[in-house]
Amino acid sequence: MKHPFGAAVRFLDPSDIEERLEKRLGRLHARQRLGIEMDHEAQIFGQGLNFFHIENLLFSHTLIEAVLRLAGLYQRGRRNAAKLRLRQNEIVSQRVPRAFDGFRILHLSDLHTDMNEQAMACIVDLLPSLEYDLCVLTGDYRGKTFGPFSQSLAGMAPLREALKGPVYGVLGNHDTIRMVPDLERMGIRMLLNECVVIERGGQRIHLAGIDDAHYFRVDNIEKAADPVPLEEFSILLSHTPEIYRQAAHAGFDLLLSGHTHGGQICLPGGIPITLDSILPRSFGAGAWKYGDMAGYTSVGAGSSVVPVRFNCPPEITLHDLRSAGKGRTSIRPVSNFDRI
Repeated sequence: MKHPFGAAVRFLDPSDIEERLEKRLGRLHARQRLGIEMDHEAQIFGQGLNFFHIENLLFSHTLIEAVLRLAGLYQRGRRNAAKLRLRQNEIVSQRVPRAFDGFRILHLSDLHTDMNEQAMACIVDLLPSLEYDLCVLTGDYRGKTFGPFSQSLAGMAPLREALKGPVYGVLGNHDTIRMVPDLERMGIRMLLNECVVIERGGQRIHLAGIDDAHYFRVDNIEKAADPVPLEEFSILLSHTPEIYRQAAHAGFDLLLSGHTHGGQICLPGGIPITLDSILPRSFGAGAWKYGDMAGYTSVGAGSSVVPVRFNCPPEITLHDLRSAGKGRTSIRPVSNFDRI
């Protein structure tokens, strides 16, 4: 099969996927995770942190698209969805080791690659001009929430080729655990309630990631946080920011997430109609704080359900860590740069 940008991509057979998942997660974990997914995949009511899941409704995209076309807004929304914005954010903390002062993290979220080819092409074109030390992906690589995923993986391939340095990711509520072996074959280290150590100049920080907490509810923050010494700086990757309380009380210094799309279809002024999340509205997009923990919710680079955006342009984000002599973790104003 060929991905949308033309290079040949070969994916694992279904039988190979389950075998690799058992080796990667252990037999019991793999069976439990696959079973939970099969039990609840495409469920419209119940399950998850919220009750109604419009993304699982089979004809929701058709209905929304029809309404927008009748209003004469559909094509404008599609053009908006391809106008990528680069954002910059600073996290200042006395807990950031001196060796990591200026450490830069590229944050991509909610790519939905199979339904946002133009936006993905913009990202691939932009990436060579960016400088960063590490890249993180906070989930939702697939457009739909169930069914085939080979096209989504094909869309990820050119993106991974364009990325420099280490790349880490977590799964979102649109993703299947069956995507993990192929994503890792591409060189994306998936964090499934796991933690890794990042070293620089003889010092270190910790990067943890949890499995989907919004819909399948297979997250385990306790397991991800357990290896992290209390005195050392730590970052948690979660597809949804809805677990901000648990993350803060587990001692994480920074939570990077996505999922909300910032509302995607917003009223003038960027006011979201819905965030499809249970959390304070101020946590639905951009930088925020909860207690001593800094947070950032990406509005995403792709679009969900329908490939349109209004008053909420897509983004990729550069986070700069800054070591402060005194004071608690803080966040500084975000700078925006439009790139088309």
